[in-house]
Amino acid sequence: MIDTDLSGRAALVTGSSRGVGRELLLAAAERGASVAVHYNTSEDAAHEVAAEAVDRGAPASTVVRGDVTDPDAVDELFDAVEDELGTVDVLVNNVGNFAPVHWEEMDAERWQDVFATNVHATYLCSRRALPGMREREFGRIVNIGYASSEKGMINPKNAPYFMAKAGVLMFTRMLAADTQDDGITVNAVSPYVVENSDEFPEDLPRGRPASFEDLIQAVMFFLDDDSGYVSGENIEVDGGWLPESV
Repeated sequence: MIDTDLSGRAALVTGSSRGVGRELLLAAAERGASVAVHYNTSEDAAHEVAAEAVDRGAPASTVVRGDVTDPDAVDELFDAVEDELGTVDVLVNNVGNFAPVHWEEMDAERWQDVFATNVHATYLCSRRALPGMREREFGRIVNIGYASSEKGMINPKNAPYFMAKAGVLMFTRMLAADTQDDGITVNAVSPYVVENSDEFPEDLPRGRPASFEDLIQAVMFFLDDDSGYVSGENIEVDGGWLPESV
């Protein structure tokens, strides 16, 4: 496992009360970062993660609530993190709902929610993090994508998720270009099926889903101080999955 040193850094992982977000936040804590556990509805779980983060080595931890699709809520949660931890040096945009339903059977509200939680939330949180990062001339932003979304993969089932994740990767490249002179890197990590996924296809690459450790390895590469020249990139954590194969 890559031995990234995050001592002296403060990390905010959206949606970190459970799942992938939880594991990424705890990995940052183990590497010396002060951490902010974000949640929207899972308050008890968030406080448990914050306590565990300290047990694993975080110098400080705090819990923040907010709807990351709402601009005012995003401002408030960042204000709260900055009040407690001083800065947000590392931002992982992990929140992103999906909807494994045929597009014609999906109501408009759920369709909009997928775009809001994946694209709009990533935009809002990144925009709010940037002024402080630019002032300190350091920042690491990692957005969570989906494997093969750069290839234009689409399916009638879960269509808005594929479309939204393609947008996340476009936003990643744009923001990397826009921050290239600011000491900030912006990258993406795109898994296929992860160990906590709701559905598992029969033919998984390498006979298994991606583990949390597989994702942590990729994220920590981007967060490392020595990765400062790597920006606008996307690591697909998919075991060599080739959806276009016939």
